[in-house]
Amino acid sequence: MDKLEKQPVVTWSLIGIMVVVFGLMTLAGGTNDLTVLVQFGAEVNQLVQAGQWWRLITPIFIHIGWQHLTLNLLTLYFVGRILENVFGHVRFLLLFLGAGIIGNLFSFAFGSNTSVSAGCSTSLFGLFGAFLMLALARPHNEWIRQTARSFLVLVVLNLVSDVFLPFVNIWGHLGGLVGGFCLAFGLGLPHPHLLPKKVQFFYANVLIIVIIALWIIGFKR
Repeated sequence: MDKLEKQPVVTWSLIGIMVVVFGLMTLAGGTNDLTVLVQFGAEVNQLVQAGQWWRLITPIFIHIGWQHLTLNLLTLYFVGRILENVFGHVRFLLLFLGAGIIGNLFSFAFGSNTSVSAGCSTSLFGLFGAFLMLALARPHNEWIRQTARSFLVLVVLNLVSDVFLPFVNIWGHLGGLVGGFCLAFGLGLPHPHLLPKKVQFFYANVLIIVIIALWIIGFKR
């Protein structure tokens, strides 16, 4: 890769978009305001059921309060620039957005019908899942193995704490993790670290089946 390709342009672009959205929400009445959250596209199960499917995408770019925004953007910066360099710009963008959508689909299928969900945590858990995939795909890379092990501990601790925090969307986090892991296999790695086509085909089909199942479950609740 040349110097330009190594720049995490997608990571920086995502961060910039989220900061702009946060600013617009603040001007519109505040990021903690329920009406503002819904207006800007937070995930609400009843609204998705009513046909507003874009609410499976827009919550990725919405945050509730400065602490929520700061924590998520710091995580995106440190994890995103590493994975963008490994997967490449296009694969990384698809991974980030796809994991977020799948996480929101899990929330749509299994989450509370009275909750309003927002934040890129679904996508961030997907990035953690991608690191776990890398540990399996490149087992001889000690740095990747150690980093994936650290993220696995972090994921387990977060999921355990989610059980005891009523305002945290555990289904979105779990869905993002599963989505990121499968997407990373399905998208594969750039040359020369190519994955066997049958492995990519298997995980791509698993994802399709999961997405269809979640969609059906969400509408039949």
